[in-house]
Amino acid sequence: MIISTINAPKAIGPYSQAIVAGNLLFVSGCCPFLPEDGSVSSQTIIEQSKQALDNLKAIVEASGSNMSKVVKTTCFISDMNNFSEFNEIYASYFNGSFPARSCVEVARLPKDVLIEVEAIVNLK
Repeated sequence: MIISTINAPKAIGPYSQAIVAGNLLFVSGCCPFLPEDGSVSSQTIIEQSKQALDNLKAIVEASGSNMSKVVKTTCFISDMNNFSEFNEIYASYFNGSFPARSCVEVARLPKDVLIEVEAIVNLK
């Protein structure tokens, strides 16, 4: 089943915002694009992290779930010098119940954003 919401940006390629498979929700990478027009929200890692995670949260909630059910995230960051600031924002979205996570520095992200986050959610 495909999950889609207007509260997160439309996909900019041939993919879905999220897919349900069994009891799992697989959320595609969420970038800091504004849902209204797909533009980049800001140039700072703090604001971009908030927007990317707001987009992730909107998709998770569109499935009928919530962020406490996220079991794994993969975070792509364009500069590990932004790691600490990203972590502060990231932590605030999980209220101390942190999922498993990988965070890797990448050479480039869509529209040259600073962060992208994908997730797997347990829908049980």
